[in-house]
Amino acid sequence: MGVDAYKKTRVQRNVGRKVTSTNLYLKLLIKLYKFLARRTDSQFNATVLRRLQSTRTARYPISVSRLVKQINTAKDKTRTLVVVGTVTDDARLLTVPKLNICALRFTETARKRILAAGGKTLTFDQLAQQNPTGTGTILLRGPKVREALKHFGRAAGLPGSHAKPYVSHTARRGKGAR
Repeated sequence: MGVDAYKKTRVQRNVGRKVTSTNLYLKLLIKLYKFLARRTDSQFNATVLRRLQSTRTARYPISVSRLVKQINTAKDKTRTLVVVGTVTDDARLLTVPKLNICALRFTETARKRILAAGGKTLTFDQLAQQNPTGTGTILLRGPKVREALKHFGRAAGLPGSHAKPYVSHTARRGKGAR
């Protein structure tokens, strides 16, 4: 007696993902990095392309303080930090050193603090012009497991939902949140 093999167990799924975003800048970046990934032997471009094509919730934000930790542990302090996502400010960090950062987005205060320290904030098309193969860069990503993810998904309270509701406050023994 053999085991029945169904089609879905034998056929490999398509790995590519069609981007549904209406953001024209993002679509142009994907087109640019598709070209670079195909024409250069650099693994950097293929990784950036894959991260650009990921969903918005999978483009994790990273704070300036984490970037400072990374550059302090790096041997070459002049390397460009590359983040496919948003760079956010961290008010707990008192001084920001001179950093060269390339990211999709910067929060307003993060950009101000980086530029005030004498650093540079690059876009991905500027990075592709300066450094098409990604040498002299450190590719970083924000933490995957974070508190915000607990609120995503099917609305809290619906059947089959495991989303955590946004509550204004929790009184004694959690009764104020009802």
